[in-house]
This record gives sequence, structure tokens and C-alpha cells, in this order.
Amino acid sequence: MNLTTKYMGLELKNPLIVGACNLSADIDNLKKIEQAGAAAVVYKSLFEEQIQLETLEFDEALQEHNERYSEMTTIFPKMEHAGPKEHLLNLKKAKKALNIPLIASLNCVYDNTWVDYAKEIEKTGVDALELNFYALPKDFQQDAKKVVEEQVYLIKDIKDELSIPVSVKLSPYYTNMLSVISNMDKAGANAFVLFNRLFQPEIDIEKEIHHFPWNLSSSNDRRLPLRFAGLLYGEIKGDVCCNSGIFTGADAIQVMLAGATAFQIVSTLYKNGIDQITKILSEIEEWMQRKNYTTLEQFVGKLSNKNMKDPYAYKRAQYVDILWNSATIFEKFGAV
Repeated sequence: MNLTTKYMGLELKNPLIVGACNLSADIDNLKKIEQAGAAAVVYKSLFEEQIQLETLEFDEALQEHNERYSEMTTIFPKMEHAGPKEHLLNLKKAKKALNIPLIASLNCVYDNTWVDYAKEIEKTGVDALELNFYALPKDFQQDAKKVVEEQVYLIKDIKDELSIPVSVKLSPYYTNMLSVISNMDKAGANAFVLFNRLFQPEIDIEKEIHHFPWNLSSSNDRRLPLRFAGLLYGEIKGDVCCNSGIFTGADAIQVMLAGATAFQIVSTLYKNGIDQITKILSEIEEWMQRKNYTTLEQFVGKLSNKNMKDPYAYKRAQYVDILWNSATIFEKFGAV
């Protein structure tokens, strides 16, 4: 079977990409991931907020014992936090260790740092850059339209400065996702990763404190990116990469039938190990052989909204149909 595909203009030996996570920050793991058959890896994200926090903590530690004595103003020579330099160095090492494409991941807060960090990341030699866009509702006065406009402008600014392809990893919390992606597509984004799985707060009711447990996805989480892959296929220039809830070859096949060019996996690696990469690819090949497909192009997007005769397959009529047939749910799960 020929599993080769093109994603963001990158020639990939198959559609399986390992998403940004702690696993991808370790050189030994990266080599195992490549050996298992992954076509590309997204390196662990660079977070501007983390750098800012570490810088603050570093400065506070240096000044903690200042002026303990009247004749002394500081006990340390002038030092500065390394900022993103360590991350950039690790990107260079990772790129050197791999023979498959390495994609960098970036999370920033301010407009100027998005562009500055993106330019520095490109210098490391990575093959592409993944931007993590999201806007949590925390300001009652912030206009939703302005949020999207600022992100679209950022894509234009970054694309003007970089020569490597740029993808956008989005959260699912936009009012009209199709309009947002269409505008970002016109701004030059080469691909869209659907969707970013954000960490949500949790409360321990016994200790009455906030805590943040592991937030791994489940197989059912693939349904939302699947829906939008089906709606976007053939409607935008950029590629669609599904992320969240892809654990098996069957999950991957579903999102590709809907219209995904590629897919990212993370949670399944934590739950099943890096060898799951090989298993997923084998399951895809076995299914293709059974269905007499020899290339991905023969079935990617086959069940997209554009290629379906049923105009309601990806729309609310599905939900209405479920309501009309709710009795079957009780039968299946034994409810009374």
C-alpha cells in the first residue's frame, strides 16, 4: 500500500504525525517514534508565558538576599534568564537527530513576540511551524470579532517573515469555525490542526482546592474534528489535520474518509506506548488492502460534505434523527 501524502507542502511517507507533547522533547523518544514509522513529529511547544514566569522566578531568586547588610546591594553578578535559547538549542538537536520532518510549535501572548519567536525558530532548521491559537473568554469587554481579526493579521505577519510552511492549531470555541478558518486560509495558513485540547480546571471537593489532572483524550473526541474535516474538504486551500481522539487505525481512517490529509496522535502513545504507531499504520494498510485501495487519494474526502449526496450528514438533522430514534438508545444500554 502507498501511504504517502503531502501536508503543508511537505512530502510525508504516511499521514501519521506525533503531536506536541513531553514525549517529543526527548531525543531517545524521537528516535523511537521515527523507527516506529511516524511520518513527522511536532516538537514540544515553546510557551512565552512559561519563559516569562521562569524569568520572573529567576530574578526573584537572585534578589532574594539582596541588601541583607547595609554595605551590600547584591550577592550575585549580573545574570539574565536564557529565555527561549534553550528551547531553540533543543530544536536544533532534535532536527539533527531525525530524518523525518520536524515541526515546531509556538504559543505566545503578545503580537511582537509571535513574530520574533517564529523567526528565531525558523533559524533552527525545522521544516514547519505550528501556531497555537486560542482565546479563552476572560474579559467581558473583549470583542469576539477583534480576537479573530488579530489572529488573522498575525498569520499574515508571520507568513511575510518566514519561508517555511505554517499551520494553525485551533481550539473549538469559535462562534463560526468555518468563517474563521476561511479567513485564516486566505491569510496564507498552509494547514489547520483540529483541535487543540486545552487543559480545563478541576476542583477537589474534599480539599476545596483547584488541581489540574491529566487531560488525555478518548476515542469519542475524534467526532468533532471529523465533522469539520468533512465540512472543510475541498472548500479551502490549506490542508486539514485531525487531532484528538485518534487511538486506532479505524479512528484514523474515519477522519481521512471525512477529508483529513493527515492526523496527529498523542494520548494513544501515553496509553499504549510508542509501538502503537506501527499498529495504527498496519491497521490502515490492512483496511486499504481489504477495500482494494492502493493510495490515500482514492478515499480521502470520499465521505466529505462536498462528496456526499446526503446534504444533512454533517448538520443538525443528524441530531434530530437521534431524537426520533431515542428508543433504540434505551434498548442498547438497558435503561428503563
